[in-house]
Amino acid sequence: MTTLLLISLVACYVLQLILEKQLGQDRVYDLFALSIAGLRKGWYYQLITFQFMHVGLLHIAGNMFGLYFFGRAMEEALGRKGMLWLYLLSGTIGGLVQVALGLASASFGFGSFGNATVLGASAGVFGLIAAFATSEPNYPITLLVFFVLPVTMLAKWLLLIEAVVAVGGLFMGGNTAHGAHLGGMLTGIAWIKWGSWLESLGGSWGAGTRRRASRQPVRAGVLRAVRRPRKNDEELPPAEFISREVDPILEKISAHGIHSLTEREREILEAARSKMARR
Repeated sequence: MTTLLLISLVACYVLQLILEKQLGQDRVYDLFALSIAGLRKGWYYQLITFQFMHVGLLHIAGNMFGLYFFGRAMEEALGRKGMLWLYLLSGTIGGLVQVALGLASASFGFGSFGNATVLGASAGVFGLIAAFATSEPNYPITLLVFFVLPVTMLAKWLLLIEAVVAVGGLFMGGNTAHGAHLGGMLTGIAWIKWGSWLESLGGSWGAGTRRRASRQPVRAGVLRAVRRPRKNDEELPPAEFISREVDPILEKISAHGIHSLTEREREILEAARSKMARR
């Protein structure tokens, strides 16, 4: 799913550039970026289309980096469907928060929350980051500042810094949709904290949210990935394999049902069955 989303972002950006050549940028933004004017016209599709638009190569590249690293981790934890719902819901709620703040600023004359027109995938990406940091707060994350300077911090501190920047940015003005970032982060946190409640409303939407997001350290930011060395599943003694890999899956089945298992979890159960058969 992460790969499909990355391909979709690139394809939609190319299509956006083509349409801007044909119709003009202002018209494309009017039609597909999220805005109060569009919602008032009943163009609710903008709640999705704005998430696949960007204002330049650096904008889309930054979002793709975040989606690549944190999307993979959350897809492993939640499965393809769960990760997709988390990503799109974070983007949608983030966009609505930004539009609402922009409308409040224009209507009541307080604050400087930026333009109410929103575009970009960052709200969805911030939702993935927040979900990861909530489920794995003590995992180390390395950011390459200016693409060269490595800075390592725990996931919970990264989330805190991003939250402070988002809240502070609301009152500094500018074109950055800090409200969308904040809304995406709050959605990611809520998904992990109350995923079982969401699951009861929407079938398997929140399935798997109680499983730890990843056993691998994430090195992200701007950006590279380095994985911690780990024994191959086949090399683990049977007792350790069951304790480390199988028990969390059995707990998940007990809590959410066997339908909530990802393909990877089903493969682990099959490996466990084979390992036990050889004993």
